[in-house]
Amino acid sequence: MKKISLLGATGSIGTQTLDLIRLHPEHFELIALSFGRNTDLGLKIIEEFKPILVSVLTKEDKQKLEQQLIYKPEIVYGEEGLVLVATHSDCTILVNAVLGSVGLVPTLEAIKAGKTIAIANKETLVTAGHLVMKLAQKHNVDILPVDSEHSAIFQSLVGQDITKINRLILTASGGSFRDRSRSELTNVTIDETLAHPNWTMGAKITVDSATMMNKGLEVIEARWLFNIPYEKIEVILHKESIIHSMVEYDDTSVIAQLGTPDMRVPIQYALTYPMRLEMPLAKRLNLSEIGTLHFEKMDLDRFKCLHFAYQAGKSGGTMPTVLNAANEVAVDAFLKGRVSFLQIEDLIEQALEKHENSMEPNLEEIQQVDKETRRFVTSLLK
Repeated sequence: MKKISLLGATGSIGTQTLDLIRLHPEHFELIALSFGRNTDLGLKIIEEFKPILVSVLTKEDKQKLEQQLIYKPEIVYGEEGLVLVATHSDCTILVNAVLGSVGLVPTLEAIKAGKTIAIANKETLVTAGHLVMKLAQKHNVDILPVDSEHSAIFQSLVGQDITKINRLILTASGGSFRDRSRSELTNVTIDETLAHPNWTMGAKITVDSATMMNKGLEVIEARWLFNIPYEKIEVILHKESIIHSMVEYDDTSVIAQLGTPDMRVPIQYALTYPMRLEMPLAKRLNLSEIGTLHFEKMDLDRFKCLHFAYQAGKSGGTMPTVLNAANEVAVDAFLKGRVSFLQIEDLIEQALEKHENSMEPNLEEIQQVDKETRRFVTSLLK
């Protein structure tokens, strides 16, 4: 029985994790959870799964929840609440599905507490990969990838000699505008941006997929998860999202993980590793139905955010923190109609150009740079 703490229970990854707990009650139990603004869904989740501990955003949210709930768990709030959920004594595995840099501190504390980490929160490894992986090694804690691309690489490495890796090949769907030129992106709408052709995801991640920042963040994650230099990490456009990623070895063999687009598959593998369970919720892959798979070289001039991510990752230090923080503010501004789609790139580029890099930053430095970057990009919006 895996006893699960879940950060971000009402988000896309969170609700799909709940699907799996619901599907396999003999294997999984939800011990603790957190959620943000979607209190209506949060209430339903609490009443169904009856966790011991719940964390919400604010003290006011806590008080409202206490009045509304029939079932009475312990309720906490804020960053301290996230840490309490992440480190709950009964928890054996933390699923970090929260959005944004708020996922970093709870992850670090969960590692210290010896919890296995199923990581879906990109920002944790992007902003502080060097801290996270060093701490995980110190405490002998597994960091298991939930993203479909990283799960594919992880599965393709099982039983292999990792010193013989020639390159990691991350596949990218291309997002909502993969068939449009840059000149055709000038006046794209929010609704057009959120219409992803393959995946159902939250708004922020869907925008990141359209700008290709999502893939850029995944490149940085891959560097830390698999201890591979950026020169050996490649991105290729694959519109069907059937091959989720590949590993090429020194002998030219390429091992890939394939499947229909369904995030519940990599989530479940992270929860059950090294075992596998039945997955009746997902559609089985039938290659004869699909017929043809397509691949294209990634154009870094067309997808500037991917180029920014490679640059920031190779620079190291606090540059990935700037990249992530600037992107979060810029995407939020786009979703609120304050900037155009292409201005997302402009805001990120200005933040990167302004920043003076600091190598080997500690947690306090990372948090300070994160705040400063957010203030700077916000000032550009005014």
